[in-house]
Amino acid sequence: MTPTLRRARLDVQVLADAAALIRVLGHPMRLRIVECLEDGERCVTDLQRALEVPQAIVSQQLAKMRAAGIVRCRRDGATVWYAAADPRVLRVLNCLRHCDVPAPTGARRSAGRWEA
Repeated sequence: MTPTLRRARLDVQVLADAAALIRVLGHPMRLRIVECLEDGERCVTDLQRALEVPQAIVSQQLAKMRAAGIVRCRRDGATVWYAAADPRVLRVLNCLRHCDVPAPTGARRSAGRWEA
């Protein structure tokens, strides 16, 4: 018989905060933006070029991330620079890099979703 390790339960507020963070990060474009911000500040034009999407999409996603406190910005003349404001977002990205999520048994991937 293998001994079972007992894990401490997470506080309800910790779970609520984690769920809120995951909800905001639960969009592929936002995860890509976080990935671009790993190495430091980037302006919208830099992000747009790196992500190969229109400026409006980048700005829209940054606004949602800013409202959630995930990114911060600073103005330098006409340029607005963005950076990760919450170090947890970088840890989430690293968790994703080291997470090996197998496909459900007998499932195949189609249009970004698992299908039976």
